[in-house]
Amino acid sequence: MIRAESGYRPVMSYPLSRLMSTASAAYGVYALSQPSHLWQALHSDRKDQAGLELLARTYGVRDSAISALGVLGRSDGTMRAAMLLRIAMDLGDAAVLGTMTKDPELRRKVLGLTLGWAALNTLALAIDTNRSR
Repeated sequence: MIRAESGYRPVMSYPLSRLMSTASAAYGVYALSQPSHLWQALHSDRKDQAGLELLARTYGVRDSAISALGVLGRSDGTMRAAMLLRIAMDLGDAAVLGTMTKDPELRRKVLGLTLGWAALNTLALAIDTNRSR
């Protein structure tokens, strides 16, 4: 953490949350540039490809917007809001992608990835919030 001189509030707060937001931003860019990754990863039927590419682009826009708040936000409230949104989106992704995946092994991977990100974001937020007090 970088500290301002004379005992003022830290210049950069929530470092773990910012790191997670940077990783989510990278995924957002990837989802926008390679929307086919989602249907390929889910081994979907050809009839579902267009819809899953649209969903991937939606994820890209959403993740880029939320991540911008998490990377550029200056207030504690903005950082907490960005991280809570990110966690909610990860849980929503688990619900949506987990229910549309028929293969049990693939479902475990999807849930592991989405719930894993939710857990990492939750942990980063908890540690950063504790440090900022």
